[in-house]
Amino acid sequence: MGLGGCIILIAAGAILTFATDWNMQGVNLDLVGVIFMIVGLIGVSTFSSIARRRRVIVPPTTSVVEEDRHHRGGYSDGYGA
Repeated sequence: MGLGGCIILIAAGAILTFATDWNMQGVNLDLVGVIFMIVGLIGVSTFSSIARRRRVIVPPTTSVVEEDRHHRGGYSDGYGA
């Protein structure tokens, strides 16, 4: 489940908990909404921790060699030194 799915779960849970007054026999919609919000928050925290681990910067494997471009003699770049 991605970040969008977690946000939808949080929103659906908030709607069930705070914005509805339905009465279903055998189902407590307030509790279902709270469970949706908790699962959504757990998903957001899991997603953010996984995304943080993926941002590891790997150093390059090739070494950078700097060349000396300033030669004292001759025309190295076509215009003279």
